[in-house]
Amino acid sequence: MANPHLKALLEAVFADEALALAYRTAPAAKSVHHAWLGGLIEHVLSLCHLAKFAATHYPGIDFDLLLTGVVLHDIGKTRELNYTRGFSYSTEGQLLGHIVIGMNIVDEKLRQVPDFPRPLRDLVMHMILSHHGQLEFGSPKVPMFAEALLLHHLDNLDSKIECVRGLVERDRLIEGEWTGYSSALDRSLLKKSKFLEPDGAGPVTDQAQDPPKAAAPALKSPEPKRVDLSSPFAAKLHEALGRKS
Repeated sequence: MANPHLKALLEAVFADEALALAYRTAPAAKSVHHAWLGGLIEHVLSLCHLAKFAATHYPGIDFDLLLTGVVLHDIGKTRELNYTRGFSYSTEGQLLGHIVIGMNIVDEKLRQVPDFPRPLRDLVMHMILSHHGQLEFGSPKVPMFAEALLLHHLDNLDSKIECVRGLVERDRLIEGEWTGYSSALDRSLLKKSKFLEPDGAGPVTDQAQDPPKAAAPALKSPEPKRVDLSSPFAAKLHEALGRKS
């Protein structure tokens, strides 16, 4: 990262060994998307790839700021969820939620970074606050600058595509071309691979065809019949005809 302040903030966050371990271990959600141990860091890594592409595609995007938002937006998940035995919400998670928890974590780490610019602090905090995109989806604020809006849409894209993949994969053994209803996606999904499968009336196989007829044996010239020359009459007759035995 080129921005020394943002780089120092992320280094302060991950210098905390307990927090770094939790970040590598936590699921990204209880059940909706990336809901497995290590799901959070897989989700973030996927977003890093998307952010790298998006920052080069759209002019004027501050990649360091966007990347900081990607890495920190869900850091509150490390304390929102219990995941030692099964997945459930912690008491802190139930009372505050991962957005507020994440704000508290980042605020604590910012105090370890001397001379961190206050305007830059407000941008980072706003990205965490607004990454759900809409008030009704739990964001205290809606995204109000380009990197915050981009973070929201990339986060939403990655979580939704993972929901699609997971729903189709879990439903793969059920007959039919449609999955069951997903409350997270508010729809059923077409199982595209099954939909595109042949209907079973494919080409006739060799077993279904009439077996080929056996070829007629090649005609052979009959071998000359040997003449019995045991009698004197037969020998004389054969000699008269000029044949050899």
